[in-house]
Amino acid sequence: MNVRVWKSAALTLGVMAVIVGIPSASHAAAAYYVSPTGSDSAAGTSTAPWRTIAKAQTVAAAGDTVYLRAGTYAHTAATTNCSSQTAVVDAITLSKSGTSGSPISYVNYPGEKVLFDFSGMTGVNCRIKGFDVTGSYVYLRGFEISGVRQNNSANHESWGVWISGSNNTFEKLNTHNNMGPGVFIAGGANNLVLNSDSHDNYDPYSSNGAGENADGFGAHISAGKSGNVFRGCRSWWNSDDGFDLINAYSPVTIENSWAWRNGSLPQTTTAAGNGAGFKAGGYGGAYVTGGAKHTVRQSVAFLNRSQGFYTNHHTVANDYFNNTSYSNGIDYDMLGINSSGAATGLGNLRNNIAYGGTLTANMSGTSASYNSWNLSVTMSDAQFQSVATTGWNVSRQSDGSLPVLPYLRLASGSTLIDKGVNVGLPYSGAAPDPGAFEAS
Repeated sequence: MNVRVWKSAALTLGVMAVIVGIPSASHAAAAYYVSPTGSDSAAGTSTAPWRTIAKAQTVAAAGDTVYLRAGTYAHTAATTNCSSQTAVVDAITLSKSGTSGSPISYVNYPGEKVLFDFSGMTGVNCRIKGFDVTGSYVYLRGFEISGVRQNNSANHESWGVWISGSNNTFEKLNTHNNMGPGVFIAGGANNLVLNSDSHDNYDPYSSNGAGENADGFGAHISAGKSGNVFRGCRSWWNSDDGFDLINAYSPVTIENSWAWRNGSLPQTTTAAGNGAGFKAGGYGGAYVTGGAKHTVRQSVAFLNRSQGFYTNHHTVANDYFNNTSYSNGIDYDMLGINSSGAATGLGNLRNNIAYGGTLTANMSGTSASYNSWNLSVTMSDAQFQSVATTGWNVSRQSDGSLPVLPYLRLASGSTLIDKGVNVGLPYSGAAPDPGAFEAS
């Protein structure tokens, strides 16, 4: 378990804290409750819950936990008025910070479904952030976030969750059917997005074209903001890209994550936005100094309209280790740009699998070895237990981790087994296996 997914030790929460796995506190912490049927004039207890998360924030302090009970939390208004059609407003602002080891936690009550529905914000005539997390040491877990709107065509996207604070953890979120990215790291350092889904997002009214901006996950951060990680996440059927790191000037890591069918209108094959599964950087097609080196590892991309893994005119050689790309438009497209502004291949590729579609593009200039296309193996369906492309969105395991599926895992007799090289990731056998999944 990642050290930043804290284990509970809050004495006042007792056994309940252990069950839900909330972050620990260094002092006696308080527990508060929110319910769609509550009242903000109530006491915030389990029998007299508050109505809104905003009320809970005014009381909760470092180390405290706010439990949200089951139901739909419908929002129809923003926290401020739109000053213009191009202004940005929040539906929910989480600005209060916890401290190291004592975050402020907002979590679903164990076993209960919590939905934040922003589709009723029809009168908010500017850009909308569903959740705007400006605080630090905040922990969100177990929320479904849907319906964040665009209400005019003067802007680009709106956002499900916008993050600018640091040292936050976002776990078991399900962001979908928003008119823009589901989860977007705009600033801050050391934020972890863990075991979360983002799907069916589509921006019909974006000023630069319908469908051009609704990614599943994005991180567009400034320099000096390292440590941002997406882990165990799934992104599918978003109109633009699955994961997008364009304009990120600090390193971002994407690991153990899946992206499929991005670049089409949700639940169709009608082309929409760019359509990369993992778009790992780039600065608008121009060369810039100070570009960041990103890492994408142990991840899977399939049936994305354009690319599975894409360098997107990046200026630095990213690390692509132990990934599996299947039947994308191009499985690995390493199109970079050099200091003269000329196109070149950029990337360090080890232990990757490409199968189906166009395998690679723009590889000249890259450092690529121990990948399926570099090895003396014959690629076919028989290398895998299954090449099925449905069923990837089934329920997660009880702890929120990705489901264990046979799809695109190496078959027991695969000639790819033990054909990789040690890149510092765990493996069994004589040598690592290529691809996202190590054969048992």
